Amino acid sequence: MYANSHFIVSRQTETHLQLQAQVARHAAHTFQKPVTAYNRSAFEHSIATWQAAGAPPLILDAGCGVGLSTFNLAAQFPDHFVIGVDQSADRITRNTQWPDAIPSNCLRVRADLVDYWRLLLQSGIRPTRHYILYPNPWPKIGHLARRWHGHPIFPTIVALGGELECRSNWQIYIEEFSAALTQLTQQTVSSEPYVPDHCITPFEQKYLASGHTLWRCRTQLAHA
Repeated sequence: MYANSHFIVSRQTETHLQLQAQVARHAAHTFQKPVTAYNRSAFEHSIATWQAAGAPPLILDAGCGVGLSTFNLAAQFPDHFVIGVDQSADRITRNTQWPDAIPSNCLRVRADLVDYWRLLLQSGIRPTRHYILYPNPWPKIGHLARRWHGHPIFPTIVALGGELECRSNWQIYIEEFSAALTQLTQQTVSSEPYVPDHCITPFEQKYLASGHTLWRCRTQLAHA
């Protein structure tokens, strides 16, 4: 059931020609979209839960889907607290394929990441680790602005600091993400093929079983 994932097909064969200009434009202008009341409430609830746990080092699992990655990260880092964020109520409440008791050092929350990231930055709360695992690649050439590194929110992601890691089964996505990080931080960030010792998301498991090469980039960011 897992080895049936199609390879990504795109007319784009290299880093997008508009990426550098896009990143520079977004870095020069603060993203002004109003934060919705629902997302603010979800953010406040999740932060209150983290603080009630003693406010240990924070891990953000951005786009956590069904939350399997959130639980795996919580088990891997028992002295941290993991907040998994996803905008889909269906994914958040779906069966996670997690056979054990849910770790106590984590929480899944339904919220729009664009608002959640900005609220984190505004509140002065900074994740120690920050994961963006297998985001929608938006592989059409005209989809650059929908990829996180081409979105106006990207400078906020970078400003949050911490150890940032992004994974994808599309090499170009990680190459672009790395290039955008290099552009904003002035530190070299490289993409690399990646074979996990243990798959922590359903997509990771499915892509690997389907024969895809997995890619990732990692870097330690300074807090803004």
